[in-house]
Amino acid sequence: MVPYQIDQELIESITVKLKEKGCDLSHEEVTTIVGLIKEKTLFHHIDQIIHQADAILEINPSLTEKEILEALARNVVEFLGAEAASIRIYNPKREEMVSFGSYPGEGEDREETIPFEDTIAGDVVKNRRSYFISSILKEEKYKNKEKVQKHGIHSMLALPTSIPRFSLKDLDTEGCLQIYFKEDEKIFTPLEARIAEMLAKRVSYVIARKRIMGLQKLSVTKDKIVEQIFLKLGKRGGVKMKEVFNLVIPELVDIMRIQRCSLFSVEEDRRHVVLEAGFPEIQHGIGKVLEVAKEPYIQTIVNQIGPFGDFENEKIYPNYLHILNPQRSHLLPPDLKRFLEIQQIHSVLYIPLKVNGKVQYFLTFDAQAQHPGFTDEEIEIFALFGKELMKGLRLEKMDDILHDFKNPAIAAAGFAKRVQKILADGEYPVKKEKVDQALEIILKETSRIQELALTLHGEGKEEVVDLAEKLKKRAMINEETLIELRRENIRLYEGELESPLWIRCYPLHIERVLDNLLNNASNAIPEEGGNLSIRSYRKDEWAVAEISNTGQISEEDKERYLLGEGKGRGLHITTRLVKRMGGKMVMESGEGQTTFRVMFPLVLKEEKA
Repeated sequence: MVPYQIDQELIESITVKLKEKGCDLSHEEVTTIVGLIKEKTLFHHIDQIIHQADAILEINPSLTEKEILEALARNVVEFLGAEAASIRIYNPKREEMVSFGSYPGEGEDREETIPFEDTIAGDVVKNRRSYFISSILKEEKYKNKEKVQKHGIHSMLALPTSIPRFSLKDLDTEGCLQIYFKEDEKIFTPLEARIAEMLAKRVSYVIARKRIMGLQKLSVTKDKIVEQIFLKLGKRGGVKMKEVFNLVIPELVDIMRIQRCSLFSVEEDRRHVVLEAGFPEIQHGIGKVLEVAKEPYIQTIVNQIGPFGDFENEKIYPNYLHILNPQRSHLLPPDLKRFLEIQQIHSVLYIPLKVNGKVQYFLTFDAQAQHPGFTDEEIEIFALFGKELMKGLRLEKMDDILHDFKNPAIAAAGFAKRVQKILADGEYPVKKEKVDQALEIILKETSRIQELALTLHGEGKEEVVDLAEKLKKRAMINEETLIELRRENIRLYEGELESPLWIRCYPLHIERVLDNLLNNASNAIPEEGGNLSIRSYRKDEWAVAEISNTGQISEEDKERYLLGEGKGRGLHITTRLVKRMGGKMVMESGEGQTTFRVMFPLVLKEEKA
């Protein structure tokens, strides 16, 4: 990782200001002081900010909205060392700003309402920009100067706030957070203002949770569902969609009589959709790819082709597709009708989820009960649930990518050090071939890191690759990682690598699978050392990559690992990607050794051509 560079202009500026105050320090001395501050103070300050932001996110959503905003005011006052804080909400119907919470509590002299026009709070809402008042007594727009003067308040920072809409038909609620200080002629630093803005924005998440819970009018259990979604996605540990589904869907089953639920994503080419997650997971082929053109119901959802309205067997609208009679619907293909008949599903609801105006995901809900229709509120709840799952899916992918950065990053750093040493020792002419090889690997691994980051926006393009060649290269990178991690007691063996073994996949996917398996195998080898070996071969119509390591796992753990439920994210990522590529995974463990085999459908020569 490139170290944080201290801005030399900043050093010069600080040096000049110190000299102005009679403190004559050299450039090197100031650099040292700034470095110490960065190392010793910055961490502590950032940690405090994170803790304060977390404290706001943890405000109890069962409190009233006024109590939540008062808790925000208290947090901001305590953290910024202010005297008081208050929140005013804009009432567009009456064109006024209404007092809606403060810390310390509402005083007798606080005005319940103030005008929207020609007031500081109104200007902040109108312009959506912070307002800095270093001296209230000199500020023309601050009318009630006597009251703040009575409390010894002389300066103020006013910040825009936005609170999610009160109901499904309302607009977002705009407001102003006013923070009061005793200092006169106070100079507000950019950092102080930015921290205050960040803390103010965080409360919108708490209010959002509160509002969403309020929408669940049918039962208390609905409140619990949404709260669980927020709590799960808000945990510091990595998000796993399977866990989110397993946590939330049972509640929906009881309330809305939903037997199955699944989340699909639309691929970049918009010609295919991928099954990303489902409940119960065992009934879903996670990673399954469907062609939009071959599935009329998917065309209707993704392309929003219409016609819209209520029909005999379907209700088709831009925000939902409700199949009233699956066996008679012209939108469902015969194989899906047979499946739904076996499962005794009599009603299917599809909820399209849009990003930037295009359907990028959609949710499906299968119910054994017949639903004649859904209210707008119920559709909104389903859509809201889907949007939270979209966030969860994105967070899961981000967590996976961060996990998979490790190997290429360590390998690139290792080869860079190797090149650096050769150059420092003056051995370049003799070892030119090794330097060229190292530079090529550095280029490929750093490009791979870039590709990993770009997978958040798309998977790239499928290709036909040689599994044996990929296994060999990833094993070499893993070897470099082990050297960097000083695991010299691991002996590496390269068995027979039958080649070529052509498979069709996204190249990045197979590399991530092999990296995770090699990394897990390396980590499973005992501290005292052991063996790590690879081989590849053809078995019937499958291309097989095999990775073995010293160390044995129990029969009980074996089943969990194959389901991607081992410690960490590696196996979780691997199982999902293997399913996505139409492959399968086998594991054997015994006599002090564990072997993982990943198998993928072979691509024939004519298919490759």
